[in-house]
Formats: sequence, structure tokens, C-alpha cells
Amino acid sequence: MSEDIKRIISGYMRELKDPRIDGGNMLTVVRCDVARDGSFCRVYISSFEGLDRAKEAVKGFQSASGLIKREISNVLGLRKCPELKFVADDSIEHSAQISKRLKELVPDEDEEEQEGNE
Repeated sequence: MSEDIKRIISGYMRELKDPRIDGGNMLTVVRCDVARDGSFCRVYISSFEGLDRAKEAVKGFQSASGLIKREISNVLGLRKCPELKFVADDSIEHSAQISKRLKELVPDEDEEEQEGNE
């Protein structure tokens, strides 16, 4: 059920008109954790623009949670939708920093070929 909720929120965020969400540009739903009884769902939101942008988007998601819950209920055919709690996450920014550091450590193949030709 958590993957279904993640997919629904990811698709629906492009339709939300809140300027804090900005149509889902540069935002990602990282994961959803649904309680065993299905009464609560924690949704992790991350942004390529950093943690501050994700925190701002979370405020927009909180204000649109009623619309999102209705969409989840309609698509999944649930009588009672889980209570949604949106949490800012910096995992995308963190992985981008790791990737950048790895690229700095490993020389490019083009540079190796140029050194080999000299």
C-alpha cells in the first residue's frame, strides 16, 4: 500500500497549484511508511534544491492533504484513508553531494586518454 500511495502522491503533485509545491518541479516523494493498521502514513519529500526547499514544499503538502487523501481514497477504493504526515528529507541532496565527491576522486576517462597520448 505504501508504494501505491507514493505513486499517487507523485502523480497528483503536478496538479496541485500551491506555489510552495510549484507543480512538483525538482521534488520527489522518497518513500512512504504506512502503519500496520493503515491509519497513519509518513510521506518523505525531498528536493534537488536542498532541505530548505523541501521544508517549504512540506508546508504546501500539509495544506493540500485533504485533496491528496481524497485522491488516495478514490484511486485505492479505501473507506478510510490514512492520516498523512509529510516530512522533509535531504536524501537527494545528500546523494548528489556523494556523487560529486566520487567524481572528484575518480579521474575522467577523457583525462586519462589525454595523459596517455602525451
